Amino acid sequence: MSHSHTHPHPPSAPAPAPASACASCACAPAPSQAHGQGDDQHHDHGALPGWPRITAALILALLAEAAHWLQHDAAGMALALLAIALSGLGVYRAGLGDLRHLRLGINALMAVAVTGAALIGQWPEAAMVMALFVAAERLEHAAVDRARHAIRDLLQLAPETADVLQPDGGTARLPAAGVAVGALVRIAPGARVPLDGQVVRGMSAVNQAPITGESAPVDKAAGDPLFAGSVNHEGELVMRVTAPAAGTLLARIVQVVEQAQASRAPIQRFVDRFAAIYTPIAFALALALALLAPWLLGWSWHQAAYQALALLVIACPCALVISTPVTLVSALTAAARRGILIKGGAALEAARGLRAVALDKTGTLTTGSPALVHWQMLDGADPLATSIAWQLASRSDHPVSRAIAAGLPAACASAADDVRALPGRGVQAHMDGRAWTLGNLRLARERGLDTAPQLADLLARHEQQGHTVTLLADDTRVHALFAVADPLRSHAAEAVAQLRALGVRSVVLSGDNAATVQAVARAAGVPDARGGLLPEDKLAALAALQAEAGATAMAGDGINDAPALARADLGFAMGGAHATGMAMETADVVLMHDDLRRIPDTVRLARRAHRVLAQNIALALGVKAVFFGLALSGQATMWMAVVADMGVSLAVVANGLRLRRALPDDRTAAAAARSREQSRPCPAT
Repeated sequence: MSHSHTHPHPPSAPAPAPASACASCACAPAPSQAHGQGDDQHHDHGALPGWPRITAALILALLAEAAHWLQHDAAGMALALLAIALSGLGVYRAGLGDLRHLRLGINALMAVAVTGAALIGQWPEAAMVMALFVAAERLEHAAVDRARHAIRDLLQLAPETADVLQPDGGTARLPAAGVAVGALVRIAPGARVPLDGQVVRGMSAVNQAPITGESAPVDKAAGDPLFAGSVNHEGELVMRVTAPAAGTLLARIVQVVEQAQASRAPIQRFVDRFAAIYTPIAFALALALALLAPWLLGWSWHQAAYQALALLVIACPCALVISTPVTLVSALTAAARRGILIKGGAALEAARGLRAVALDKTGTLTTGSPALVHWQMLDGADPLATSIAWQLASRSDHPVSRAIAAGLPAACASAADDVRALPGRGVQAHMDGRAWTLGNLRLARERGLDTAPQLADLLARHEQQGHTVTLLADDTRVHALFAVADPLRSHAAEAVAQLRALGVRSVVLSGDNAATVQAVARAAGVPDARGGLLPEDKLAALAALQAEAGATAMAGDGINDAPALARADLGFAMGGAHATGMAMETADVVLMHDDLRRIPDTVRLARRAHRVLAQNIALALGVKAVFFGLALSGQATMWMAVVADMGVSLAVVANGLRLRRALPDDRTAAAAARSREQSRPCPAT
């Protein structure tokens, strides 16, 4: 499989920021808001005063309550008006504007409540309601901003300057944004990498956890890629810049996640539609309570109006609507910090319901790079057989030959002469007056050199394991056998076991030969493996799996995987060195570190996010139901309603923010596993 090293390419224009807390509270969002545009058309964020004015307003509201209790009504009214002017004048104006346009958001609710309280002579109550509301809104904005801007903190990981090498051999510290592609940049030990590039000189260990989610530093040498925001640990490195500041992988990750945050998941769209219907119903109930309670319940008109206003305040669906975006944004941010790029809330929701995962073999279950996994000399072989094999393999560009040369020690034998490629068979050369071949079984059979009983047993064993066998022979016999395979990824079996524990079935779908696919699947612990599949065969197998098991994901890295990635309920693309741009563009989720354990991580994160959403929605509706009952029984007060509503809003925000730490570091998980193992009781003897 041919691959190219590319990365996700989101739209060049920055994605719009997600709707803020208050924009979400607008119960009938305009079309533009449905796409997250603008901070808030119903809530003027600039109308919210700072903490000094809010604190002063709260003190004045308390003084107004005291004056009212002491029956100094004129003083109480003056203090209340001053408190409203200090804290909520902007909110009140915005609410009146919303009412003129028949938009029933929280500002409109507050404007009606404050006006009604004033009309029935409850000026201290109106001041306390407005001051408490504005204070809670300010707290809420601060909490939501933590979720909205958490991913943007990644951009601060890349330094603003770079040490650029000059023609005279010196360095100049220049703004990273102005460094041209192709420039040479020096990265000192302990410094952060300012731009994406490729190492040209030096060796060091680099911590690139913020970009790929790897838990341990990665060794880097000439030819290896470097990512902006990584930390150089040990030696000095010189790299050649491969992307401008705006095009680094770090910047593109931020763009992808911001775009995902701005999109609305199905559950978020449902909650928004529910709120748009619910709020007018709440207005109608409040009006009915004010008009009918005196006739049906024997209340005074004053009491009926007051309880109706309290019902309006608690009716605001702020906590209900805000719970969804905060939870989804927190989950998407947590995933991005672990090297999982989830392209929107819809993809996160789809991961929750997965029942099966179809895995490609080459580059997904395996590393995609052939390696020498076994070699041995046969009985009576030339003592220099391995040195001769290295000479021949190092003179060939075939991937199998390169794997053999990389896996053998460098040779000290005399150089090979008259080296010739044998297309479809191997390579031939003369050394010390003898003709040597390094080739496949077909070549050995054509020359009648495959008759040794020992060789037949070895070939059968390696064929069962899915290895590609290469033989070193002279004119008379086979001297050595070399087995090359595409190694299984180190965490593949663990990932499959984790998926099984989550109730998700794993299947291997590959275009490779059936024997190799079966061998790799056995090593990974996957019981169902199918080989020899063309892209259209993968599509048919995937459709059958969806019909049999239910929601099915596809994980792959190549161009031939793109149709299946698009057809699957959820597509996972490997985002490392061998991944293709088409696969990453088609997939719903990109695994930046090629770590298959990130697939069960995504499923766990999606399920946890769903539980948090259910908790938040139940809490928001439960508190409203309690206060509706209090209002209908004549026991509710307006300031209690504000405290309860805003308290629930802050609670759901805090609950959603917990998802930012939903994925533990691999080292933390490993330490926890060791701790559990050590604490396990010894078996009885």
